[in-house]
Amino acid sequence: MREAASAPDLLAWYDANARVLPWRVSPSDRAAGVQPDPYAVWLSEIMLQQTTVAAVKAYFTRFMLLWPTVQALAAARDEDVMAEWAGLGYYARARNLLKCAREVTELGGFPKSRTGLEALPGIGPYTSAAISSIAYDHPETVLDGNVERVMSRLYAVLEPLPDSKETLRAHAASLTPKLRAGDYAQAVMDLGATLCTPKSPACGICPWRVPCIARAEGIADTLPRKRPKAAKPTRLGIAYIARRADGAWLMERRPDKGLLGGMLGWPGAAWGEARVAAPPLEADWQPLTEEARHTFTHFHLRLDIHIAHLPHDTEVEGLEFVPKHAFTPKALPTVMRKAFDLAQSAFNTAQQ
Repeated sequence: MREAASAPDLLAWYDANARVLPWRVSPSDRAAGVQPDPYAVWLSEIMLQQTTVAAVKAYFTRFMLLWPTVQALAAARDEDVMAEWAGLGYYARARNLLKCAREVTELGGFPKSRTGLEALPGIGPYTSAAISSIAYDHPETVLDGNVERVMSRLYAVLEPLPDSKETLRAHAASLTPKLRAGDYAQAVMDLGATLCTPKSPACGICPWRVPCIARAEGIADTLPRKRPKAAKPTRLGIAYIARRADGAWLMERRPDKGLLGGMLGWPGAAWGEARVAAPPLEADWQPLTEEARHTFTHFHLRLDIHIAHLPHDTEVEGLEFVPKHAFTPKALPTVMRKAFDLAQSAFNTAQQ
């Protein structure tokens, strides 16, 4: 009979091999009675959605320096938080981050139950389980991409994702212990991130190598299976980038809802199958030969760029001029910054 996978085996491995992460309480500190900060756990989990640990570390550290408590974040200006979030993507997360921080502050703290957490903006089933488990040590089943991969291999689940998600969840739930649930949740995620990786898994040093069915059958690196992805469509657009004689940049704030919601960007029209966008004002618009290209989750985007120099006293209804001293390229969404980089080079060339 095959040896069954057990939480104690994984926890013993985790105690010796846990990743050092800025939002994490180490297993030794937790054993000594140090409790995780629910605010840090929540902030890291929101940032980690659709993003890598490597990308999140610097953002998390900077946020904690600027806003060390949920109350401090709740009191922050929206534009300051959005600017610090720029480049991390999925900007609806940043808007919900502020809404959630303000609701938590009104409540007097984070709820401890999954149901209470899921009532907050931006917190879904996975995030509520992760916070409840990691912050409060509740035996909740945490199922992210790493855990799905580990479970699919451990039990040789051949059904492709996302169809197999509930099967994988059931396997993960069967292994979740009542004691040290928070450490266990992080241990499974660490296992997937460091040993049970998508390619070339390190099966020889895995703490679950003996009970792993996929390893025994030699198919570990083929799992989890996934349904073929549909090809991403390409959308087209135009970015009108204008600089006034005093150095101010003409910008528009996008609607709160939708892609890049609430962020400052360059005037233009909706992105679609054709580039149809009237300039925001009459000016000597010059097209650039290069276009800004960016890939979002569901489509590729190609932006033509038109630049113009404007007189000192220019004003445009419905748009705003950001003064030179207040303009920070790093605060732009990535696609807008790509367009700016190309435009800035053209403006600099024109001045020479």
